[in-house]
Formats: sequence, C-alpha cells, structure tokens
Amino acid sequence: MSLQMVTISNNIALIQPGFSLMRFDGQVFFFGQKGWPKRACPTGVFHFDIKHNHLKLKPVFFSKDSCYLPPLRYPAICTFKGSFESEKHQYIVHGGKTPNNELSDKIYVISAVCKNNKRVTFRCIEKDLVGDVPKARYGHSIDVVYSRGKSMGVLFGGRSYIPSAQRTTEKWNSLVDCQPHVFLVDFEYGCCTSYILPELQDGLSFHVSIARNDTIYILGGHSLANNIRPANLYRISVDLPLGSPAVSCTVLSGGISVSSAILTQTSNDEFVIVGGYQLEDKKRMVCNIVSLEDNKIEIREMETPDWTPDIKHSKIWFGSNMGNGTVFLGIPGDNKQAISEAFYFYMLKFTEEDGNEDQKTFTNSQTSTEDPGDSTPFEDSEEFCFSAEADSFDGDDEFDTYNEDDEEDESETGYWITCCRTCDVDINTWVPFYSTELNKPAMIYCSHEDGHWVHAQCMDLAERTLIQLSEGSNKYYCNEHVAIARALHTPKRSLPLKKPPLKSLRKKGPGKILTPAKKSFLRRLFD
Repeated sequence: MSLQMVTISNNIALIQPGFSLMRFDGQVFFFGQKGWPKRACPTGVFHFDIKHNHLKLKPVFFSKDSCYLPPLRYPAICTFKGSFESEKHQYIVHGGKTPNNELSDKIYVISAVCKNNKRVTFRCIEKDLVGDVPKARYGHSIDVVYSRGKSMGVLFGGRSYIPSAQRTTEKWNSLVDCQPHVFLVDFEYGCCTSYILPELQDGLSFHVSIARNDTIYILGGHSLANNIRPANLYRISVDLPLGSPAVSCTVLSGGISVSSAILTQTSNDEFVIVGGYQLEDKKRMVCNIVSLEDNKIEIREMETPDWTPDIKHSKIWFGSNMGNGTVFLGIPGDNKQAISEAFYFYMLKFTEEDGNEDQKTFTNSQTSTEDPGDSTPFEDSEEFCFSAEADSFDGDDEFDTYNEDDEEDESETGYWITCCRTCDVDINTWVPFYSTELNKPAMIYCSHEDGHWVHAQCMDLAERTLIQLSEGSNKYYCNEHVAIARALHTPKRSLPLKKPPLKSLRKKGPGKILTPAKKSFLRRLFD
C-alpha cells in the first residue's frame, strides 16, 4: 500500500467532485468535467496520463457516427461485456447531472474502436429505452449480471428532483430519494422492467454495489428522507430463464455504515472500500476488505493508510477508481497563501503495478466521495473561487518573485527558535508533522524587510503548498507580515483628476451691432 501526491500540469480546474474514470487497454480516461466542454476538447473526455506522479489531461476523439455525450457528474457507470468470456468491454453510463444542474435519464454505451499511435478513438451510442423507464437521477448504481448465457443491467437507488407538479420557486431544486425499485435493463433491445422487492423499504443513494455472476451486493448508502447512513447489506439475485426474469433480495448481516465510498478491485475475489462518510461532517478514514467466495461475502477492516495531515484535516474528499487496486483522491486546497490550488490530488495503491487486466468480476460505486448535500461550498450550482485577498498576489511584480539569494543559512538561525507569537515548537516535545520532516521541523523564509525564518507548522501551511514554495521561485510572507505585503502590492485607489475642457484658440466673438445713424454716416462717407 502506498499513498503518493500527484501534480497536474494543465486543466486542473476540470477535475471537480462527481467525475468518473474509465479504463481501456490499461489506459485511464477522465469523464465528467464541471462546466461545458471548450473548443480545445469538445468531447469532454480526456486521457488520464500519469507518469512519475505527474498527471496530464490529453483530449481524446470520438468517431463520426457517435452521438453527443454531455459531461455528466455523479452518474451510474459500469463495464459491460457481450458475453461473460469476452475480452473486450464497453462502459455503460446512465443518469448524472449536466452543467446546467439538470438530471439526465439517458443511457450511453461507450467503446474504444481505434487505437493508433497512442491515440484512442471512442464511439458513443445513446440507447433508446422503452417500458418502465427509470426517471432522471444521480448518485445511483448500475451493474451487469450474467445468468444462463444472458446478460442484463440492474439499476438501483439514486436521487432526483421533486415532481414537477410540486416544484415551486422556493423548492425548485429540492431533492428526494428515488423509490427503492430495482430496474432490469436489456442493453440490446432497450427494454426496462421495474421490480418492487419487500426487503427494500427506503431509497438509498451513494451506496456501494458489487456484481458477481448473477448476484449484486448493495452496501451502505445514504437515505435523504431519514438523513441516516444505515449499515445495510443486501444481496440481489437475478435469474434469466427463457421466460420472465426472476429477481429476489436477501437481507444479510455484517454491513457497514458508509456513503460515497470508492470501490476498487485488488484480486479476482477481493475488493477494497476506501473513503466515504460516516456522518454528514465526519469522513470515514478506515478501509475495508470485501471478500467474495462461494456465494458468500465477508467484510473486514484492513490496515489504515498513512494519511497525510492535509487529508486528515480536510472536511471533504472525493475521487474515483482507476482500476487494478488504485484509487485517485482529491481534497480541497489551502487558499490562505499566495500559491494555492482549488484541489490537491493523491494516488492510493493497494496492489503492484502489474495488475491483471482481465478481471472477471465487475465493480461499481458512486465514484465521487462527496455527498452533494454534505458541503455547501461545493454545491453543483456554485463555482468554487478564492477570496480577493488570495487572488491579489497574481502577477509578475516583485512580491510574486521568490529569490533564493534572499535566504540565509538555516544553521545560523536555528530550528528551535520562537518564530511568532503563537509558536509552540519545543525541542523536547516536537514530533514530525510533515512527511518530509525527520529530526528537525520544516522552516520557510519570510521575505519581509530583512527577512526571518518561521516554522511551516506554525504558519498552518499545507504540505503541498510547502513543497511548491520550496521548489518554486516565489517570495513567501508569514502570517504576521502577509497583510503588509498585500498593502504594498495593491495600491490605493485614487479618484481620477478632473481636467477642464480645452477652449478653442480661435473663437469668434459676437459681431458689432451698427445703429441706423452709423449706417447712414458710413453710406454718406463712401458716396
């Protein structure tokens, strides 16, 4: 198990809570950006290229016979094979939120049709649904079961807007749980059938689902009506004979209370549940191993990853499954300093690099680990922005330039100084706080006037920000002097000078008025 920070060189603003990842031929692709696609990548799908812990998003292309695929966030997504023994697979995408905050009820089939010179071309087909068509929703799950040589999609859970007849101006975007119905979807003909199972009483969303052969396991989830995360564990079995399908549900014990978790597969019979929430404001830091064997399921806790302080203290987190036992995680960035990003990203690996691509069990979970109702600043209808104070440091002037020549030798200054009024670093009680620290606290140079050293921990610096400041070329100002630097950086606004209008240099005055006596005199004078 390893946790590594990932840097991103371009298009970092596209990665927002609610995205999904797809894996084709060992390559990972990003889908579900926030906002409508730009001209640089009109498809909204990117190659998720990570090398040496550095991520690049490269646009991909669709074939000419493809339909339009909008950027959908929080959709239900799963892999689908024509037969259980088939090697090639497709991705099924249903529902989700559009950038206009509208819910989709469409179903798309995405497949890779061409790969030349490391360039992958996709084909996207929209399937027409008939019968008991599921209503538009998000935060639900879709899986594929195989029985008697047939395959069928199984859709369950999710949230949707209140019925249109009940929508008012004040409650226009109010959400409700979808009915706990199980939908069987025939991907070949588009036929949908709804089933009501007595064991499923409450609607669930942002749950975890695992499909194996003709069985689907439903774990956890969030009930919006009751605002609880029950420790659910359901087993849904689907039999596909020549006649009508048979669907049954069994309530099992040993479930876990979690919502918005990420599921990744580490072997043919084992999965790992990462992240999620225990309560509305409490992340679930432990991980669980799920073992499937002989139609039985076992859930047990595993060794907790060595989370960084940034991850431990963040209020929310989100991510998606990259496949082969690897999870991509994101947390909100630290906007206290001049150099800051909206999100910081990590890659958590549970297996070695050479994983098995041809896995016979297909997994699914709501890939974002952020409940939309859990964090107001990250609601879909709002944009995440920094304060004006943080943005005031954008530019190329002297306050944005970090000069190594300004620094002095740390050995002369000392690591165990009292760097500020609130400094609590003591040589006798100090323990490492950052992953880069060994036996001395990390320090950073404040460039105010003659300069001085401060402890990074006392400045509440995020580890990512500390690394960027140490590797970059920007000046840093401690918490006591950053306001002074901003005042020097931003000049006071002054009222514009009022300039008097220019007068014409050759302005003719009013002509002289001649009286009748003067006119007669002038007439006699020249006669």
